[in-house]
This record gives sequence, C-alpha cells and structure tokens, in this order.
Amino acid sequence: MTDLQLEQPVEAALDMPQHDLHLYRMSVDQYHAMIEAGILTEADNVELLEGWLIHKMTKKPTHPVANELVADALRGLVPAGWFVRMQDPITTQDSEPEPDVAVVKGKVRDYIKRHPLPEEVALVVEVADATVKQDRTIKQRIYARAGIPVYWIVNLEARKLEVYTQPGGSGATARYAHRVELDETARVEVIIAGAVIGTIPVREMLP
Repeated sequence: MTDLQLEQPVEAALDMPQHDLHLYRMSVDQYHAMIEAGILTEADNVELLEGWLIHKMTKKPTHPVANELVADALRGLVPAGWFVRMQDPITTQDSEPEPDVAVVKGKVRDYIKRHPLPEEVALVVEVADATVKQDRTIKQRIYARAGIPVYWIVNLEARKLEVYTQPGGSGATARYAHRVELDETARVEVIIAGAVIGTIPVREMLP
C-alpha cells in the first residue's frame, strides 16, 4: 500500500480510539483508483468508511459461522429479482463498506463492472462481536445516510438481533429512527422493497 498522509483528529471522526485502527483519508474515487492500479488488493484487508481507509478487525471463529447462517436463512426467502451477497462492497457517496451480508436487487452478473449502489440494496447485515460500537455508530451513519431501508446487527455477545429501520438525516446526524432488539426466542420480519416476505427465527442466525 502506498504512503498516505495520516490526518488528525481521527478519534473524533470515527468515534473510535486511534490505536484500534489504522486510518488514512481518501475519497471513493481515490480508493477505486488505488484498487484499479493494484496498489490496494484483497490482501490489505481494508474498507473505506466515511472517507477513511480502515484496516478491518480480525474475526473470531463464530463470526464467519454467523455470516453463513444469516446468508442461508435469507437465501431461503429472497424472491426473484433479488440475491444475497456476502462481505462484498456497496458504493456510497463517501464510503465503500463491505457488510457481512446484503440483499441486493438484480442478478449476480449485473455487478461485473461496479458495486451495488444504496438504492439497489434492501437490507444490510453486520455480524458484531468486537465491532459492536463501530456497527452502531459509523456503520449506522453510513447506511442511514445512504438511505438503505433496513439494517441488522447480529450481536453475538448479547445473542440478540438489532433491527434498524426508517433511515434519515445527513452528515454526522444520520441515523435510523426506529430500533428494535430481538432475543433468540423471537422471529424477525424480512422486508424487501417495503414488503414483508417472511420471517426468520433469530436463533437460526446465531452460532
């Protein structure tokens, strides 16, 4: 990865202690250019959040298990014209997050030359253990600001599902107006394009 100037103050920008993450400032276009040039590769294990290039945290064994459980549960419900992606980018105005699971409009081959845009995403899911704070703050702002209708956090430590709906706001004030916390005995409604297409037991998505 090329040398980029580290800007301050990073703690205020991302609500995270500086020692937790390596942070570099850049635009989405710069990020794409570095990928196209081969300067950034999958081996770098980074994502762009609110204009900051961030090293992603190491995952505990339960994390990939939960990813697969969530994706499998959603694939059993998602209607024609939509599909499930795992840990792949979504391009927003200032970010390119890689949600653990997303329900995206169209077909897989529709995104050969670009990543999905927010208006093509019905649901994003983050599986959280050590990343709960980041998922509730940075990721919530990004997804709400982009207008993605539904955001789930699979909270592994609490063994609960946090459901966020009604995105709104701009800048640092972007957030979801409605939040529901479901324990593992509950069922969650799966909403695609404003319609409930079925329900999933929360327990089925927990390792």
